[in-house]
Amino acid sequence: MRAESQRKDPAGGNSTPADGRTARSRATRARILAAAAGLFTTHGYTATSIGAIAAEAGVGEQTVYYAFKTKRAVLTVALDQAVAGDDQPVPTLERSWAKAVIAEPDPHRQLELQAAGAGDILSRAAPLLDVVRSAAPSDPDLNRLWRTNLEQRLTVQRAFAEALVRKTALREGLTLDAAADIALATLSPETYTLLVSERHWTHEAWQGWAEHALSSQLLPTA
Repeated sequence: MRAESQRKDPAGGNSTPADGRTARSRATRARILAAAAGLFTTHGYTATSIGAIAAEAGVGEQTVYYAFKTKRAVLTVALDQAVAGDDQPVPTLERSWAKAVIAEPDPHRQLELQAAGAGDILSRAAPLLDVVRSAAPSDPDLNRLWRTNLEQRLTVQRAFAEALVRKTALREGLTLDAAADIALATLSPETYTLLVSERHWTHEAWQGWAEHALSSQLLPTA
């Protein structure tokens, strides 16, 4: 490689034209996703066009098509990143907060971490989840996306319920499946949106309620 084809970055490493193109591509994708998320949550999925997303992001329509191919793909990626909090393809149960929930030895503290982790996700993703849920009845692709997301959330809550029963007995008469369902409902985007967006609870008030609801519903009484 010719020496002049490399240039030092401020941190002392080497940067290349390819690095610059990758950075610009990621920045463009991020701008498109931010624009789309704002339009989807403000105007709805059906009323938002690729042209509107492109205009809001300050790019051409072909740039959006090149990056994502379809409007559904834009929404899917935007939702994935809202759930994850980043663009890394790491499943929820492999993320540090979920591992901490499972590893926590105290059952009450586990449920606190569970509510906090879910709240962190919902604070970012609940508006987009509401977009998907609202459009699902009339759009087969989004119906599949909603069902997939629901199954993913149930898988996570079941793993948490399994971790809980390794630490303590559940409330009398409660099965592991029922415990996962209760957590799924308590920590659902529908409940979060109702209390925080519609009833104007603070995020902290919702989290305190969720912690108490999980403890009272899942753990045996003293």
